Amino acid sequence: MKYITQIFIPWAMAVFISMILVTLPCNAVQSLDDETAKIVSGIEAKYANKSFSADFEQASHLTALDVTEIAKGKAWFSHPGKMRWVYEGSDTHEIITNGKNLWIYRPEENQVMTGDAAPFFQSGSGGAFLADIRKIRDQFTIEPGDSGDNFAQLVLTPKKKTPELAKIRITVNLPGYEIPAVETENIYGDITRFIFTNIQFSTFDDQIFEFTPPAGTEMIEMD
Repeated sequence: MKYITQIFIPWAMAVFISMILVTLPCNAVQSLDDETAKIVSGIEAKYANKSFSADFEQASHLTALDVTEIAKGKAWFSHPGKMRWVYEGSDTHEIITNGKNLWIYRPEENQVMTGDAAPFFQSGSGGAFLADIRKIRDQFTIEPGDSGDNFAQLVLTPKKKTPELAKIRITVNLPGYEIPAVETENIYGDITRFIFTNIQFSTFDDQIFEFTPPAGTEMIEMD
């Protein structure tokens, strides 16, 4: 299963991180119906220029192999484009970016992969929707999805499609406008779903988004 995990984690994280790091050219802003506009405004007020942490569970389904891999851990986010993901369990590793540099650290293998964050994830560009959630108005066509008494779903279609990112579905809790679930889909029908719990808004020391490899760690440069 570790081989499958190594397939899933880079692909799933490439899609997700691309939503945070890459800025696309702005097009005409879509006119939204009143209810959808209210929800978008609500999540903008909740997340814009904010820092937060959350526990997460990631389920990645790879259509070609018809397999689903589950991973979980804790993540921290800060504007602009700063993140730290700590994966727990049998495949312990960390993914850290300060918005410019990227590190993928696997302590059990005494190895860290490092590179320039934005170019590495550019092929999966999907907009800055957590680090600057206001960009979704410019970069996506927004449509309402499923809804209920205490939640709503927004379906985001990139105005500039790529093979890695064809659609994003975000679930929004009401009336608090927290986002407990994000689902990304590529053109091949592969789906990654992130479930966020214990969401905490607070400020962090920026050093949490930096990484200094331990002495003796093998360094691998990513192209």
